[in-house]
Amino acid sequence: MKMIRPGAHGAWLLLMAAMLTCAQAAPAPLTLRQAIQAALAANPDLAGFAYELRAQDARTDAADLRPAPTLSADVENILGSGDHRHLNDAEATFTLSQVVELGGKRAARVGAARAGRALLTVTEQAAQLDVLADVTRRFIHVAGDQEQLALTRKATALARETVQMVNLRVQAAKAPQAELRRARITLARAEVEQEHAEHELRTSRRRLAALWGDGEARFGRVAADLYRLPRPAPFEDLLARLDRNPDFVRFASEARLRDAELRLAEARRRADITVSGGLRHLEATGDQALVVGVSLPLGAGRRAAPAIAEASALHALTDAQRRAAEVRTRTQLYALYQELGHAITETRLLQDRVLPEMTAALDETRDAYQRGRYSYLEWAEAQREFIAIRRSLIEAAQNAQVFQAEIERLTGEPVAAQP
Repeated sequence: MKMIRPGAHGAWLLLMAAMLTCAQAAPAPLTLRQAIQAALAANPDLAGFAYELRAQDARTDAADLRPAPTLSADVENILGSGDHRHLNDAEATFTLSQVVELGGKRAARVGAARAGRALLTVTEQAAQLDVLADVTRRFIHVAGDQEQLALTRKATALARETVQMVNLRVQAAKAPQAELRRARITLARAEVEQEHAEHELRTSRRRLAALWGDGEARFGRVAADLYRLPRPAPFEDLLARLDRNPDFVRFASEARLRDAELRLAEARRRADITVSGGLRHLEATGDQALVVGVSLPLGAGRRAAPAIAEASALHALTDAQRRAAEVRTRTQLYALYQELGHAITETRLLQDRVLPEMTAALDETRDAYQRGRYSYLEWAEAQREFIAIRRSLIEAAQNAQVFQAEIERLTGEPVAAQP
């Protein structure tokens, strides 16, 4: 599952242009690639990352700023009592002070901010992968619903054909009226199922379009071959790809962020000094003098200890979370790989062996019923079995595609080239 990063909204505009070239013409079929490009270009959940990155860049710029100098003014010996009742003995002092950071605090701040941006970038990549996987799942769902709708139409056509056949037999006094009533009931139920399938398809199409922020499904059929099955790579090869998944790269980026935060906390052990200098004016004598000062806060190491302990604990937590995620993901990958293999086997068995036999049996049963050799129950049962097998085939093929997409989400790349 290779991520595609379209520039600006070009892919979205191309998609819309292809779908809206002619209002009178039928909408063009939608491919999975087009759906992915449209979603990555206009997905509402991804739009916020551009602003988050911009905000993080501002935080980096702020972290790179030196402490601002401070200008202060003090006036002493005024508005007192006796000789100090007026401003005759006033002393005015004007000073400019500057904090001098020690211990590499500025570099540590900038490093932490840049590590935060790197983590945000990887988080964006993981979110893009989530959107890509969601597009693939919903695209497969639409393709499956298309097949289900076609199957319900086939079932309706069979039921309508059965009504006609039974009606002919009833008119020829070869079947009771009750068989015709049952055939009509079966037709009505088939029509209800077809209507339900139409509703399901409309809903799944709209859910797919919502991934690129469109409230309407303005595309035609999805161009997908559910029965083109993947050939998955060996499980060991898939395991080796997990480290390249953005989820695990995110843990590495988070670990680097925790390292930067720990270095910043340790840098604060060393206290900053404040140097100041200025001019003092003595009103009584009219003299002036320079003022110089240095200040150093006490207990900086003790005050930094809680922040260091917190940063160390968060670093250890990140390592623990990564180990837990590795175990959980490996287990999930194994389960999905087994399910994929089962779905592929089931699809091939139904497609290559069961369905051809059932199709032949359906044709033979129809002929036998028309000649009066089989009863209505046998003909109706053959139809139900045929529809059930076709439905099982659709579900198995759809499951195989979904399991493939889930594995690609975990590994971050295609499971294998299509056969």
